[in-house]
Amino acid sequence: MGLPLRATKASCARGLITGAVVTSVLLTLGCQQDHGGRPAATRSTPAHPSAHATTATSARSPSAVPPHGTAAATPPRTIPSVRDFTAASGPGWRPGDNSRVVADLNGPLADEARMIAAELGLRTASGTAHRGDLSLALAPRQSGGAEAYTLTVADGSARITGPADAGVFYGTRTVKQALRSGGRLPEGVIHDRPDRAQRGLNLDIARKFYPPAWIEARMREMADLKLNQLALHFSDDQGFRIQSTSHPEIVSSQYLTKDQVRQIVALGRRLHITVIPEIDSPGHLGAVIRAHPQLQLRNAGGTTFQGSVDIANPAAARIVDDLMREYAPLFPGRWWHLGADEYLALTVKDPQASFPRLVAAAKAKYGPSATVQDLVTGWLNDRARFARKLGKQPKAWNDGFVTGGIVKPDKDIEVEYWTGRLKETARQPQEYLREGRKVVNLNDEYLYYVLGQPGGFTYPTGERIYKEWSPAVLRGSMPVPDKTLTGPDRVLGARLAVWGDRPEAQTPAQVARGIQLPLAALAQRVWYPGKPPLSWSDFTRLAHRLGV
Repeated sequence: MGLPLRATKASCARGLITGAVVTSVLLTLGCQQDHGGRPAATRSTPAHPSAHATTATSARSPSAVPPHGTAAATPPRTIPSVRDFTAASGPGWRPGDNSRVVADLNGPLADEARMIAAELGLRTASGTAHRGDLSLALAPRQSGGAEAYTLTVADGSARITGPADAGVFYGTRTVKQALRSGGRLPEGVIHDRPDRAQRGLNLDIARKFYPPAWIEARMREMADLKLNQLALHFSDDQGFRIQSTSHPEIVSSQYLTKDQVRQIVALGRRLHITVIPEIDSPGHLGAVIRAHPQLQLRNAGGTTFQGSVDIANPAAARIVDDLMREYAPLFPGRWWHLGADEYLALTVKDPQASFPRLVAAAKAKYGPSATVQDLVTGWLNDRARFARKLGKQPKAWNDGFVTGGIVKPDKDIEVEYWTGRLKETARQPQEYLREGRKVVNLNDEYLYYVLGQPGGFTYPTGERIYKEWSPAVLRGSMPVPDKTLTGPDRVLGARLAVWGDRPEAQTPAQVARGIQLPLAALAQRVWYPGKPPLSWSDFTRLAHRLGV
């Protein structure tokens, strides 16, 4: 999450892949000779060969492809690993001089066809595929869900099918990576799909501004890793970073224009990445409070609480709802992140004595036994209700879900679990799961890249994520003991989070380099269930070869 109190949270608690893999790149990489001696049609799901590459200097032409009768192929070397590969004997496929990408160029796969064609230096065509072509097609009745795909390599051609365009797109990412890592696609059939539905990056642009080009470069890297979410935390105490017409007075000097956001969202649509907005409230609203000091939370003695608004003041809710209403069309994706973490009225020893104004508002709204906590939970529910009215699925940080009280957090708000550090809100993740809530993993032990490493945070390493973490490890380093609570239908996925607590600690270029291997490791663990098939050293060599 974000914070000055994320500064408290932090205290307390690649270069751009352009997506152009042109003929010259393939010539430079050469073609990797296939190793392995499994008989034809053997299943090699968990097995993955070493990432070491044996290269040849053959040109891109049909004559450079080995003859039929070659030993059964090994799985392609990709990040994330493919989940199921049925090998067959044969030469495999790589682009030849007359190869094309064939799809209905007036249909839903036109973007996918043109993108992979540009990356491979091929022509596109509609109609019937010929030998040597890569063809793309929808297969609505194919199993596995919208992000699944089947990649078939046989008879000198390759074909990607999937129930929806997202799956076909991910098939093209496998093609791109397999050609970079091994020079060709292996003969056989790949059936692939993600283990977790939500996979991505959480980016704090409120405290550290990142230019649009930097964000778009990360998105292209994410897409090659089959990651599908970019969450933008653009409002916090230190800054408000998106142009606003309803409240221009709160916008920082450095900001994204709405046209720039539209460009980012449009790129996300092409890359099958949903951009998720977050306006954190009722804490982390310092940028709003600077322009509207009357909204500042004060206790009975007049002491102010940084970033927190007075939720007894109806104007506080109006301004947040104004912003949600304004930005909802700008972010047409499914989700809206409400924040809800670290509201400081709940961190004092006796909230009822400290904030009589909040107590009075709680009793007026919820009855004589209501407390400050009920008013805070009511704020969360009201914002969630408004998000649903705007057509969005609400999300909130785990410490925004408080136990007890007469007002309960709505059950359909997705829990984004980040921490158990704060004593007053240190609920175990299994509590949320046992309540029937859906949870997304942002474990601050493994997935928090906090600039400057304040408060005991250290920069996450890809190796730790790869070797120790899984979606079931929601808090600390141990998985939730009850495995029935952590399946893909309960723990929906995970994101790596970049927070700008000390924004000058790293340049944008350093951040890009620093998150490269952690993102690759995360992609592996949320796509491919179970232990990764490669050793860490082989994985890093593969990542370097792929440029991810």
